[in-house]
Amino acid sequence: MQIWVDADACPGVIKEILFRAATRHALAVILVANQMLRVPPSPHIRAVQVPKGFDVADSYIVEQAAAGDLVITADIPLAALVIDKQAFAINPRGELYSAENIRQLLDMRNFMDTLRSSGVNTGGPPAFNHADRQNFANQLDRFIARRPKPA
Repeated sequence: MQIWVDADACPGVIKEILFRAATRHALAVILVANQMLRVPPSPHIRAVQVPKGFDVADSYIVEQAAAGDLVITADIPLAALVIDKQAFAINPRGELYSAENIRQLLDMRNFMDTLRSSGVNTGGPPAFNHADRQNFANQLDRFIARRPKPA
């Protein structure tokens, strides 16, 4: 299992949690962004810079992710694509996207996008806070504990 990170918009505190998990569990963590990223020296952590452009990082993650991998993203369409590949996805606030909930989340996202494009001010998500960080860390720990162990 590898952990792919949609890193352009991923909060720094979430990256730090992932770096610690990579070291503690010897898991590959790959951050994908359209800008240079600084990552700690580790055989388990690497950054991939993709060209600038709409959804270039997302496309790279979808192409590279395999069944059983985990993708960290707040991008619901990206989560839907990796779930279709039998991978898993968690958003930085700790919500696990699954085959059971992704269609409903995608429909809600599309509905809100339609409202915004028609001029309705829907507001944005609340500020990222300590509870979000804790929810993410807990969800990641549960996911890692459940993953199949190599033989």
